[in-house]
Amino acid sequence: MDPDFSRASGGPNFEFAFNSVNFSDRVLRIEIVAGDDAPGPKGAAGEGCSSLADWARHRKRRREELRRGKESGANCKVEAEECDTYEEGNEEPVAMIEESPPDIEQDGEDGESSDSSWSMECTQVLRVKSIYISSAILAAKSPFFYKLFSNGMKESDQRHATLRITASEENALMELLSFMYSGKLTTNQPTLLLDILMIADKFEVVSCMRHCSQLLRSLPMTTESALLYLDLPSSISMASAVQPLTDTAKEFLANKYKDLTKFQDEAMTIPLAGIEAILWSNDLQVASEDAIYDFVIKWARAQYPKLEERREILGTRLLPLVRFCHMTCRKLRKVLACSDLDHEQATKCVTEALLYKADAPHRQRALAADVMTCRKYAERAYKYRPLKVVEFDRPYPQCIAYLDLKREECSRLFPSGRIYSQAFHLAGQGFFLSAHCNMDQQSAFYCFGLFLGMQEKGSTSVTVDYEFAARTRPSGEFVSKYKGYYTFTGGKAVGYRNLFAIPWPSFMADDSLFFIDGVLHLRAELTIKQP
Repeated sequence: MDPDFSRASGGPNFEFAFNSVNFSDRVLRIEIVAGDDAPGPKGAAGEGCSSLADWARHRKRRREELRRGKESGANCKVEAEECDTYEEGNEEPVAMIEESPPDIEQDGEDGESSDSSWSMECTQVLRVKSIYISSAILAAKSPFFYKLFSNGMKESDQRHATLRITASEENALMELLSFMYSGKLTTNQPTLLLDILMIADKFEVVSCMRHCSQLLRSLPMTTESALLYLDLPSSISMASAVQPLTDTAKEFLANKYKDLTKFQDEAMTIPLAGIEAILWSNDLQVASEDAIYDFVIKWARAQYPKLEERREILGTRLLPLVRFCHMTCRKLRKVLACSDLDHEQATKCVTEALLYKADAPHRQRALAADVMTCRKYAERAYKYRPLKVVEFDRPYPQCIAYLDLKREECSRLFPSGRIYSQAFHLAGQGFFLSAHCNMDQQSAFYCFGLFLGMQEKGSTSVTVDYEFAARTRPSGEFVSKYKGYYTFTGGKAVGYRNLFAIPWPSFMADDSLFFIDGVLHLRAELTIKQP
């Protein structure tokens, strides 16, 4: 039966057996070759970097050098016909079993390899380090070592295994080997923990990856560290072991940039993975989904100047995070005309949005509640709340606007907050509703107020008959609360400071007549009878 490699590190402690000849059956010979760090005993990337930013730059440079090295070193030949080698990609571990183990040496300095058949013609061995190991302990913790020892050692006298690593991995590997015995690490330095996490992924030690993830999550999160965690390799094993860390990083970014309008300039510099984490959130405090779309287009133009690349990123990574069904029809028309988007995909997004808007309310609720589609159709914490609007042009220009507010939204209004609706139009004029928590006319107590405003500024004026109503328990029917008429000019508003004629505590009480299943249902009816 195969061992369970993913067990937690809280099992038996074999720290006493680490590098002990009395409790070991093998010798692990570690060949340290030249890498991107200067050769020396402190070649670990974690110790050579003073900050996470240095670590990120170091890793990016390392990946570029590996890519160039792979291209230029295509003719380098590895002679390993007589050994089992486990090599899976650019930075995967190289291992072998030697048939005739030499005398054990601690921190060898000459860098000579005793097995000429294992030489890499284009790589210089800086030094050799040998330690005593228990094949059973290492095999129980790692599929890599399990395969190495079960497939490679066919004869009893084959006791010497060799690993080859770069100088930048030395300290991290020693920490990893120690962890496999003790279940503990000796550091909480973020840069070294990241090095250990990377090499634990390389040698398939899932328990260590999970432990590093837990330690990194316990450290203070910053924008810099969150973006770094989202940029970690996405191998299958790492994705599962480090998912809590990446989830925490996404949550941090979503919370920090919740008010996207306020931090827009800073957000423009955030890389793609961070932008995806921010746009995934339901809690973004933006004016409307129109603002999200505008930001996405602006960010993509700044980050990807080439049109072909920009279209690819928008189409595959960002547009799926834009909730087109909550955009205004005016903005959807601009989506169809946007040259940054693939026209076929833009048409599909707009069509789906219009079909959603035209769908029956119970179908809309079902789509928003479905686990497969909820992110696509769920409303965010828009500063301008969406409306349902019915418009008539005969016998008079008339429209009926429905505004629903959750109890939590109303609660956050106290003591002087406001919620604005998205704009709606009647006879060519733009209007909006605003819900307030304010003092009553005599400034005696706080109460709930509702106002109607005209959007456009200027000399245009229009006289409107209006009526405010709210659904009321127990009937659930709309009951008229206030009506009147007003001659609007741009920027003016009219309404009632105490719509329900009760103090704020009574309005918000659990037995309030105006919240039905936790939602306040408001209606505003506007009619223009004068030319």
